[in-house]
Amino acid sequence: MKKILALAAVAALTAGVSAYAANPFSDVTPDDWAFQAVSDLSAQGVVEGYPDGSFKGERNMTRYELAQIIARLMAKEDQLNAEQQATLDKLAGEYADELANLGVRVANLEKKVGNISWSGDARMQYQHNLDGATKHEDSWNGRMRINVQGQVNDEVTVNGRFVTNMYFKNAPEGEDNDDGDTTMDRINAKWTPNDATYVTIGRQGVALDQTGTFWDEDGVFDGVAAGWDNGKFGIDAGYGRFKDAYKDVGWKSVDSTEAWYGKLTGHLTDAADVSAFYLKNTQKTDDTDPNGVNVSAWGAGATIGLGGNFTVDGDFVQTRANKGVGHANLWTAGLTYGEVDTDKVGSWSLGAHYVNAKYGSTLLGNTALDMSDQLNYGWDNEADVKFWTAKLGVAVQKNVELDAYYNFAAKADGNNVEDPDDTWGIELNYAF
Repeated sequence: MKKILALAAVAALTAGVSAYAANPFSDVTPDDWAFQAVSDLSAQGVVEGYPDGSFKGERNMTRYELAQIIARLMAKEDQLNAEQQATLDKLAGEYADELANLGVRVANLEKKVGNISWSGDARMQYQHNLDGATKHEDSWNGRMRINVQGQVNDEVTVNGRFVTNMYFKNAPEGEDNDDGDTTMDRINAKWTPNDATYVTIGRQGVALDQTGTFWDEDGVFDGVAAGWDNGKFGIDAGYGRFKDAYKDVGWKSVDSTEAWYGKLTGHLTDAADVSAFYLKNTQKTDDTDPNGVNVSAWGAGATIGLGGNFTVDGDFVQTRANKGVGHANLWTAGLTYGEVDTDKVGSWSLGAHYVNAKYGSTLLGNTALDMSDQLNYGWDNEADVKFWTAKLGVAVQKNVELDAYYNFAAKADGNNVEDPDDTWGIELNYAF
């Protein structure tokens, strides 16, 4: 396409964007039919001429040149109306490869190609793990997660998350050190008829307790969940399957088959939340045990900002099983100073928590405080465990966080069990 024709079309995108238009190029005169379009785009910084001051409007424009113009328009997208924005999104999709070669980060421009948006995070982690009570087997691993969201209409989105884990040293049993498998740990449809209400169907994350010691949002829940929150009070409920729950209950391996939960949340102030939950989890084993394993749990917790950058949080959870374990309590409490904001390089946080977990008190979901070594040791050995955990986080660059944790002073109470040794880890987390 002739350069002058392409610029005339692009000018329609910026109609209404104010700019002082002067005569910018030696070979474009006020008598030329495209003078106003070229002048306006030049004044807005969208087009540039050649070093000799000419525009050369009769030569053909390359895809690369047009991509440069699109990139400059994307930087001004907050000045466009809805129709202009939609046209720009389509152009960005058509010229995505050229924009990538120009180094245009869609992260700064809503990451949109049409009605699709992308985001993600990556982690490089070294861990000093437990292998038994006091023997260690260190591991080095990496993880990348890519989120994708499709906007179906104003109220409905389809959401997914691709996850790849790579183990460079001492992969878990059944995993390869060299190759990582890519899976989807999120795929769901979400309906939000208003700002306070949601309904989600599919594989999703569910956060039950305040600290994540019992079950945090990285755990996998397959089912339907709904909630409502007006900023003062919230209610959530769901029916489905906690995929990571109860990998082994001692007497035989079982798979989670059915679960439901309910949760109430109160927002006392901008810096204080309280919550309580109840769940019922039923698992079938085999034909000789038709009633399966019925586990219920309830819990309550709080997160309270004290002022002066201090925050206290804690949870109490009681788990009840119909076989073997009986009632088992878990409680944790901690204090954190500061907050990591990856938009503010140098921001940091330091916190410590105490955990006391009776055997059978957890469903072995992911834990937000990297406490899986000690909790799994208690579960595998039918022992109660209690220990301290400390965590430090620092924003070392924009969108880059350095974290370190240390689990220590662990005690185990059971039949001929040793106290678990200390474990620690350090990791770099990247957001994009």
